[in-house]
Amino acid sequence: MRRSFAWRVVLNAVGLYVVAEYLVEGITVQGVPALLIAALVLGIVNSILRPIIVVLSLPINILTLGLLTFVINGLMLRLTASLVPGFSVDSFWTAVWGAILLSVISYILNSLIKDLDY
Repeated sequence: MRRSFAWRVVLNAVGLYVVAEYLVEGITVQGVPALLIAALVLGIVNSILRPIIVVLSLPINILTLGLLTFVINGLMLRLTASLVPGFSVDSFWTAVWGAILLSVISYILNSLIKDLDY
């Protein structure tokens, strides 16, 4: 069963919280409202803008053996930080590292709650 967009926003919020508070210095979230808005904006950016960028950068991504995907994910996180007050990412490489960890955490959370779908 496909999860709702709201459920994905909640998982993004949990992942962002863990990354910002415990794993990556340089990513800060100031309060729960900023966290939820950042998760919502990140979900929208990832569902609308990211696929377009991935398709347009496909030849370069093939040449870099997929490493460009990490850069694209970092750019999406950095874009989200520029759009949401109270959510900040200090540098490009901080965004790339944060995006990698956020992807891993999201994968783990989705795997853990997969059994809840009927």
